[in-house]
Amino acid sequence: MAGHSPRAVVLLSGGLDSMVAAGIARESGFAINALTIDYNQRHRKEIESARVIAAHIGAERHVVLPLDLTQFGGSALTDDIAVPKSGVEPGIPVTYVPARNLVFLSLTLAWAEAIGAHDIFIGVNALDYSGYPDCRPDFIKSFTETARLATRDGVEGKPFTIHTPLQFWGKAQIAKEAARLDLAPEMSWSCYDPAEDGRACGLCDSCRLRQKGFREAGLVDRTPYAARSGTD
Repeated sequence: MAGHSPRAVVLLSGGLDSMVAAGIARESGFAINALTIDYNQRHRKEIESARVIAAHIGAERHVVLPLDLTQFGGSALTDDIAVPKSGVEPGIPVTYVPARNLVFLSLTLAWAEAIGAHDIFIGVNALDYSGYPDCRPDFIKSFTETARLATRDGVEGKPFTIHTPLQFWGKAQIAKEAARLDLAPEMSWSCYDPAEDGRACGLCDSCRLRQKGFREAGLVDRTPYAARSGTD
Protein backbone atom coordinates (compact mmCIF):
# COMPACT_ATOMS: atom_id res chain seq x y z
CA MET A 1 0.00 0.00 0.00
CA ALA A 2 2.73 2.47 1.04
CA GLY A 3 4.51 1.92 -2.26
CA HIS A 4 1.51 3.35 -4.14
CA SER A 5 1.00 6.31 -1.79
CA PRO A 6 2.69 9.69 -2.11
CA ARG A 7 5.40 10.18 0.47
CA ALA A 8 5.35 12.85 3.14
CA VAL A 9 7.91 13.75 5.76
CA VAL A 10 6.44 14.53 9.18
CA LEU A 11 8.48 16.47 11.72
CA LEU A 12 7.65 14.29 14.72
CA SER A 13 8.78 15.70 18.06
CA GLY A 14 6.80 13.22 20.13
CA GLY A 15 4.44 15.92 21.40
CA LEU A 16 0.66 16.02 21.09
CA ASP A 17 0.64 18.44 18.16
CA SER A 18 3.12 16.53 16.04
CA MET A 19 1.31 13.27 16.80
CA VAL A 20 -1.98 14.70 15.55
CA ALA A 21 -0.28 16.18 12.47
CA ALA A 22 1.15 12.74 11.70
CA GLY A 23 -2.28 11.18 12.15
CA ILE A 24 -3.80 13.67 9.73
CA ALA A 25 -1.06 12.97 7.19
CA ARG A 26 -1.72 9.24 7.47
CA GLU A 27 -5.48 9.74 7.10
CA SER A 28 -4.82 11.88 4.01
CA GLY A 29 -3.26 8.88 2.31
CA PHE A 30 0.44 9.68 2.62
CA ALA A 31 3.16 7.15 3.28
CA ILE A 32 4.74 8.61 6.40
CA ASN A 33 8.44 9.20 6.86
CA ALA A 34 8.96 10.59 10.34
CA LEU A 35 11.87 12.80 11.36
CA THR A 36 12.69 13.35 15.02
CA ILE A 37 15.51 15.70 15.98
CA ASP A 38 17.39 14.61 19.07
CA TYR A 39 18.77 18.01 19.99
CA ASN A 40 19.95 16.90 23.44
CA GLN A 41 16.99 18.53 25.14
CA ARG A 42 16.53 18.29 28.91
CA HIS A 43 14.97 14.81 28.81
CA ARG A 44 14.55 11.72 26.62
CA LYS A 45 10.78 11.30 27.02
CA GLU A 46 9.88 13.09 23.79
CA ILE A 47 12.25 10.90 21.80
CA GLU A 48 10.76 7.75 23.34
CA SER A 49 7.25 9.00 22.58
CA ALA A 50 8.20 9.77 18.98
CA ARG A 51 9.35 6.17 18.52
CA VAL A 52 6.04 4.87 19.90
CA ILE A 53 4.00 7.20 17.69
CA ALA A 54 6.00 6.42 14.54
CA ALA A 55 5.42 2.70 15.09
CA HIS A 56 1.73 3.22 15.86
CA ILE A 57 1.03 5.19 12.68
CA GLY A 58 2.99 2.74 10.56
CA ALA A 59 5.77 5.06 9.45
CA GLU A 60 7.62 3.85 6.38
CA ARG A 61 10.80 5.02 8.07
CA HIS A 62 11.60 6.89 11.29
CA VAL A 63 14.87 8.79 11.47
CA VAL A 64 16.08 10.09 14.84
CA LEU A 65 18.72 12.62 13.88
CA PRO A 66 21.26 13.77 16.50
CA LEU A 67 21.91 17.51 16.67
CA ASP A 68 23.47 18.73 19.92
CA LEU A 69 22.05 22.22 20.43
CA THR A 70 23.49 22.36 23.94
CA GLN A 71 26.64 23.46 22.13
CA PHE A 72 24.77 26.70 21.43
CA GLY A 73 22.60 26.92 24.56
CA GLY A 74 20.43 30.00 24.90
CA SER A 75 17.28 28.17 26.04
CA ALA A 76 15.91 26.54 29.16
CA LEU A 77 15.67 23.36 27.08
CA THR A 78 19.33 23.34 26.01
CA ASP A 79 21.14 25.24 28.77
CA ASP A 80 21.39 25.51 32.55
CA ILE A 81 18.35 27.78 32.79
CA ALA A 82 15.35 26.98 34.99
CA VAL A 83 12.07 26.10 33.30
CA PRO A 84 9.38 28.54 34.53
CA LYS A 85 6.57 26.92 36.53
CA SER A 86 4.50 29.92 37.63
CA GLY A 87 2.12 30.11 34.67
CA VAL A 88 1.93 31.03 31.00
CA GLU A 89 3.07 34.63 30.58
CA PRO A 90 3.01 36.92 27.52
CA GLY A 91 6.08 37.33 25.38
CA ILE A 92 8.68 34.84 24.17
CA PRO A 93 9.63 32.54 27.08
CA VAL A 94 13.06 31.17 28.02
CA THR A 95 11.98 27.77 26.66
CA TYR A 96 12.30 29.22 23.15
CA VAL A 97 15.16 27.43 21.38
CA PRO A 98 16.83 29.89 18.97
CA ALA A 99 15.56 29.33 15.41
CA ARG A 100 14.55 25.74 16.24
CA ASN A 101 11.75 25.31 13.72
CA LEU A 102 13.82 27.03 11.04
CA VAL A 103 16.67 24.58 11.62
CA PHE A 104 14.35 21.57 11.94
CA LEU A 105 12.32 22.40 8.84
CA SER A 106 15.51 22.85 6.84
CA LEU A 107 16.56 19.33 7.80
CA THR A 108 13.07 18.02 7.06
CA LEU A 109 13.19 19.68 3.65
CA ALA A 110 16.60 18.14 2.90
CA TRP A 111 15.33 14.64 3.64
CA ALA A 112 12.10 15.23 1.72
CA GLU A 113 14.02 16.22 -1.40
CA ALA A 114 16.37 13.26 -1.01
CA ILE A 115 13.50 10.75 -1.01
CA GLY A 116 11.34 12.49 -3.59
CA ALA A 117 8.69 13.73 -1.16
CA HIS A 118 7.10 17.11 -1.77
CA ASP A 119 4.80 17.24 1.23
CA ILE A 120 6.01 18.19 4.70
CA PHE A 121 3.85 18.15 7.83
CA ILE A 122 4.60 20.13 10.97
CA GLY A 123 2.34 20.49 14.00
CA VAL A 124 2.75 24.20 14.67
CA ASN A 125 -0.21 26.22 15.90
CA ALA A 126 -0.57 29.93 16.54
CA LEU A 127 -3.38 29.98 19.10
CA ASP A 128 -2.63 27.96 22.25
CA TYR A 129 1.15 28.16 22.15
CA SER A 130 3.90 29.85 24.14
CA GLY A 131 4.66 32.80 21.88
CA TYR A 132 7.35 31.19 19.74
CA PRO A 133 7.95 33.26 16.58
CA ASP A 134 8.64 30.15 14.47
CA CYS A 135 5.07 28.90 14.96
CA ARG A 136 3.48 31.82 13.12
CA PRO A 137 1.84 31.62 9.68
CA ASP A 138 4.19 34.30 8.33
CA PHE A 139 7.17 32.10 9.11
CA ILE A 140 5.65 29.06 7.37
CA LYS A 141 4.79 31.16 4.31
CA SER A 142 8.33 32.52 4.19
CA PHE A 143 9.90 29.09 4.59
CA THR A 144 7.77 27.70 1.75
CA GLU A 145 9.25 30.33 -0.54
CA THR A 146 12.74 29.61 0.78
CA ALA A 147 12.21 25.92 -0.02
CA ARG A 148 11.27 26.85 -3.60
CA LEU A 149 14.38 28.96 -4.02
CA ALA A 150 16.89 26.79 -2.19
CA THR A 151 16.30 23.33 -3.66
CA ARG A 152 16.89 21.65 -7.00
CA ASP A 153 13.28 20.48 -7.12
CA GLY A 154 12.03 23.95 -6.30
CA VAL A 155 13.93 25.70 -9.08
CA GLU A 156 12.91 22.93 -11.51
CA GLY A 157 9.24 23.65 -10.88
CA LYS A 158 8.50 20.92 -8.33
CA PRO A 159 7.71 22.93 -5.21
CA PHE A 160 7.21 21.68 -1.68
CA THR A 161 4.01 22.04 0.32
CA ILE A 162 4.39 22.73 4.04
CA HIS A 163 1.23 21.37 5.67
CA THR A 164 0.26 22.99 8.97
CA PRO A 165 -3.13 21.40 9.66
CA LEU A 166 -3.20 22.66 13.26
CA GLN A 167 -2.10 26.21 12.46
CA PHE A 168 -5.25 27.94 13.71
CA TRP A 169 -6.42 25.35 16.22
CA GLY A 170 -6.45 25.66 19.97
CA LYS A 171 -5.34 22.83 22.22
CA ALA A 172 -8.94 21.75 22.87
CA GLN A 173 -9.55 21.18 19.16
CA ILE A 174 -6.23 19.35 18.88
CA ALA A 175 -7.20 17.09 21.79
CA LYS A 176 -10.53 16.34 20.10
CA GLU A 177 -8.76 15.54 16.83
CA ALA A 178 -6.47 13.09 18.63
CA ALA A 179 -9.57 11.34 19.95
CA ARG A 180 -11.18 11.30 16.49
CA LEU A 181 -8.04 9.80 14.99
CA ASP A 182 -7.94 7.21 17.80
CA LEU A 183 -4.53 8.43 18.97
CA ALA A 184 -4.13 7.86 22.70
CA PRO A 185 -2.83 11.13 24.19
CA GLU A 186 -0.57 9.29 26.62
CA MET A 187 1.53 8.12 23.66
CA SER A 188 2.68 11.73 23.31
CA TRP A 189 4.78 13.85 25.64
CA SER A 190 4.55 17.61 26.16
CA CYS A 191 6.36 18.38 29.43
CA TYR A 192 9.53 20.48 29.32
CA ASP A 193 10.86 19.42 32.71
CA PRO A 194 9.69 16.01 33.99
CA ALA A 195 9.70 15.21 37.70
CA GLU A 196 12.38 12.90 39.07
CA ASP A 197 9.91 10.01 39.12
CA GLY A 198 9.30 10.41 35.38
CA ARG A 199 5.89 12.05 35.55
CA ALA A 200 5.12 15.24 33.64
CA CYS A 201 5.66 18.23 35.93
CA GLY A 202 2.20 19.66 35.27
CA LEU A 203 3.33 23.25 35.81
CA CYS A 204 5.52 24.26 32.85
CA ASP A 205 3.93 26.25 30.02
CA SER A 206 3.54 23.17 27.85
CA CYS A 207 1.89 21.11 30.59
CA ARG A 208 -0.47 23.96 31.48
CA LEU A 209 -1.58 24.48 27.88
CA ARG A 210 -2.07 20.74 27.39
CA GLN A 211 -4.11 20.29 30.58
CA LYS A 212 -6.21 23.36 29.79
CA GLY A 213 -6.93 22.02 26.32
CA PHE A 214 -8.12 18.65 27.57
CA ARG A 215 -10.28 20.29 30.24
CA GLU A 216 -11.92 22.53 27.64
CA ALA A 217 -12.44 19.57 25.31
CA GLY A 218 -14.04 17.53 28.12
CA LEU A 219 -11.57 14.71 27.49
CA VAL A 220 -9.34 12.65 29.76
CA ASP A 221 -5.57 12.83 29.35
CA ARG A 222 -4.09 9.75 31.01
CA THR A 223 -0.60 11.23 31.03
CA PRO A 224 0.69 11.01 34.63
CA TYR A 225 1.28 14.47 36.14
CA ALA A 226 3.21 15.32 39.29
CA ALA A 227 0.94 18.34 39.76
CA ARG A 228 -2.22 19.75 38.26
CA SER A 229 -2.19 23.35 37.15
CA GLY A 230 -5.90 24.10 37.67
CA THR A 231 -7.17 26.90 35.46
CA ASP A 232 -4.97 29.40 33.62
